[in-house]
Amino acid sequence: MQFSDELEFSHRDRKDIYEYIERYGTVDYEEARRSLDMSPEAFGHHVAVLRRDGIITRTDDEELRVAFEDESEETYVDEGLEVTIRQAREDDLTGLVGAIREAISDKTYIEGETVADIVESENVLLRHNELQKRVFFVATVHGDVVGWVHINAPEVEKLEHTAELTVGVIDEYRGHGIGSKLLDHGVDWALDNNFEKLYNSVPSTNEDAIEFLESRGWETEATRKKHYKIGDEYVDEVMMAKMLA
Repeated sequence: MQFSDELEFSHRDRKDIYEYIERYGTVDYEEARRSLDMSPEAFGHHVAVLRRDGIITRTDDEELRVAFEDESEETYVDEGLEVTIRQAREDDLTGLVGAIREAISDKTYIEGETVADIVESENVLLRHNELQKRVFFVATVHGDVVGWVHINAPEVEKLEHTAELTVGVIDEYRGHGIGSKLLDHGVDWALDNNFEKLYNSVPSTNEDAIEFLESRGWETEATRKKHYKIGDEYVDEVMMAKMLA
């Protein structure tokens, strides 16, 4: 998915429609038209063109969304458990935030907490604009989100080759290869989008996360002493990274 300033809009109103949808995630067709103060004829035409070009989609419930760049799904079975890995959709938001909060209930993944807080406050999962690129892949069991990988890339010129990644699985579903599958999807997405480095930070007390990332080729770049205060305890921050190029 391209940023709005990289997309080629042949009409200013189409750019306005795209940016409105991108800002709010999922919008009601008629509400968006009224908010943008367009006639039904003009709005309908521009929406039709944006849909034709694969930039937005329109649901059966008359909602408009930014089109997903990856509609593919991977389903596998491990010890009788059927798991589907796919890109998150806006209607996954509540389940995704719940899964993140459950997975980090022990307060040992500060970056994960931050992701959940931001997504919940903004009420939007995906971001594709001139300031930020944010995408999630989720693992689902019976349609419910049980794990996630999140890639966030703020648009800062000197850091445009890097992206932050967080990944997690709720406790009951660990041990089925879900974390590895999610991480692979995140890394593949970063490679496809020409990123050269992924980074992630975890408290030193989260030994499982550190061991998991190390087993997948991540390295510790630095440690910041007493960077976190969890309860009454000061905890070091372990700064990890994986070079992709």
